Amino acid sequence: MLKSFTRNYQDDSTDAGFQFTFYCDVCGDGYKSTFIESKTYKQGQGLRGISKGLDVFGQFVGGRLGNVGYSLERGASMLSERFDGMSPDWQREHEEAFFAAQEEAQAHFHRCQGCNHYVCDTCFNEEAGLCTDCAPRQDVYVAQARADAMRRNIDEAGSEATVWTGTIEEKATICPACGKPAGSGKFCSHCGASMALPKCQNCGAPVSSTLKFCLECGAKLAGGAPGLCPQCGTQNDPGTKFCGECGNKL
Repeated sequence: MLKSFTRNYQDDSTDAGFQFTFYCDVCGDGYKSTFIESKTYKQGQGLRGISKGLDVFGQFVGGRLGNVGYSLERGASMLSERFDGMSPDWQREHEEAFFAAQEEAQAHFHRCQGCNHYVCDTCFNEEAGLCTDCAPRQDVYVAQARADAMRRNIDEAGSEATVWTGTIEEKATICPACGKPAGSGKFCSHCGASMALPKCQNCGAPVSSTLKFCLECGAKLAGGAPGLCPQCGTQNDPGTKFCGECGNKL
């Protein structure tokens, strides 16, 4: 059985050669070992340059897609199925290549003394001798705490902010000329009469046509004055039949 320094690894070997990827237990990034050609396969096929197109040299690779790393128990059974039927010489080469790949990869990993996980350089706190899960770097943790506090403050301020001061209730405006809902425009949507309030002749404040006295200055409203439009408050010439401002019948 192949025994790795870390339980989190993947065997990328083929019948043509051997290569392994060892993964960080914290971030999931991996280190892929240098490709080693199989001498048994090379002799049997009479081929040269088998490694063409493969990752010949060891290198770090990005986070794995899904759960592709082999655990020690899971890897043993699956590897035996993958390479079932390979010659004893190939199996011996495979084991030797695995040990060599481990020695190469171990230089890029650290064992956390707290949780015993193997982690890459990025996920290892050198000052504490622990992985960043067990002992986060102080500057990083402070920055994260400040960012979390900022988000909380923004959320709290947003929840207390008043962004609208209108009213939910809405009453329909009735046209004084036709008695139907007039809409929200300046003129009735049914008969076209002006929806502007009459004006007080004393102070010019808008007043209701049903009032006898101005609510602003208290003056008596001259609703019955000749030529005064009760709809918009415009003073027309005596004898005028329709208001020259709003068209209301006088």
